[in-house]
Amino acid sequence: MPGLILALLLVPIAEIYVIVKVGETIGAGPTILLLIADGVIGAWLIRHEGRRAWQALMQTLAAGRMPTRELADGALVLIGGTLLIAPGFLTDIVGYLLVLPFTRPLVRGSVVRWAASRVQIVGPPGARGGPQPGKRESGRPKPGGRVVSGEVIDDGPQPPFGR
Repeated sequence: MPGLILALLLVPIAEIYVIVKVGETIGAGPTILLLIADGVIGAWLIRHEGRRAWQALMQTLAAGRMPTRELADGALVLIGGTLLIAPGFLTDIVGYLLVLPFTRPLVRGSVVRWAASRVQIVGPPGARGGPQPGKRESGRPKPGGRVVSGEVIDDGPQPPFGR
């Protein structure tokens, strides 16, 4: 949280500094035109890549596969698009890295590795060594626990969301 607060304070200051330096180098008019052109190109790119990410997500879901890559791409396009809409050159550089189709896979790999290192996988009871319903941690039945007889029928893999 302190890092986020620091970023919210420093990023605008850095953006203003860069805009002023660019303005001193090329002039105020060209700097304003560059910021406007950057915004227009960014808006077009967000629309184009957002549509592509959405279509890839829908195709993956229709095929009955888990859309992990497509969801990550959608999130990166959303975050990158937000940065492209914000005025400034520094946020636009990061935004383009997240949105462009040839740089996004590089960023996606880093983000996935970072997120995976911070996630603990938890499954349903009984999976991956977790507690089983009706049993204590020792594996013995709980006193007064109810036992239900049943039969497991496996018809093979099922699509995750039905048809």
